[in-house]
Amino acid sequence: MANPSNGRVALVTGASRGIGRAIALGLAEEGYDVVINDIERQSVQLDGVAGEIRAKGRKAWPVFADVSSKAEVEAMVAKALAEAVKIDAVVNNAGILIAKPVDTLEEREWDAVLDVNAKGTFLVIQALLPHFKARKYGRIVNIASIGGKHGAPEQAHYSASKAAVMGFTRVLAQEVGPFGITANCICPGIIVTDMGRTNLEVKEIADRWIANTALARLGQPEDVAGPVCFFASDASAFVTGQTLNVCGGIVLT
Repeated sequence: MANPSNGRVALVTGASRGIGRAIALGLAEEGYDVVINDIERQSVQLDGVAGEIRAKGRKAWPVFADVSSKAEVEAMVAKALAEAVKIDAVVNNAGILIAKPVDTLEEREWDAVLDVNAKGTFLVIQALLPHFKARKYGRIVNIASIGGKHGAPEQAHYSASKAAVMGFTRVLAQEVGPFGITANCICPGIIVTDMGRTNLEVKEIADRWIANTALARLGQPEDVAGPVCFFASDASAFVTGQTLNVCGGIVLT
């Protein structure tokens, strides 16, 4: 982007791999220092991402929390603010997918996916809002999914969670706008990550996704980073409540 955001700090959840890692590194490229979050069992991977950010000349602070836990989220935000002093942008990327058809989907599996994907987004934002409001500034970027718009077999709970994130973001944007805070969603398409491979395990299925995508290829995590950096920056200062498909044109089919 034309104006690197030197001095800005972003918090990215689920940042140890995949899209979250790419977003954290993309923000570092744009001049952000980055607080990176994941669950503690991802500590080795998260430390690796921190090293990559520091190699770009930016600061990195790994913080652990299960975003579905209010107590852990509040502790994470408190630690992040103690170490980084401020947060200018938050990217709610943490998410899980347990593929299963509705008729055999267990209640605990439904709850696990909704708790991380939807409730986790809410909890992180709620913990940060007093800081954003006090500063009259904040950029909120929530990672939803085209699955929340169209869905796919064996992903009813995932689709429901991502649809919830989009609806929540639209209302949030209206509530926080008067405080100088924006809130927007990114909806990735078929991205080659550990989670995305749920859709790609069979070659014929992967080929079908490619054939149905206008750009005739699968997405890479780095494809998501650029749009996130836009929403996290002042270049998007008059954009809020929006949902942007980052899918190579697959929604056109």
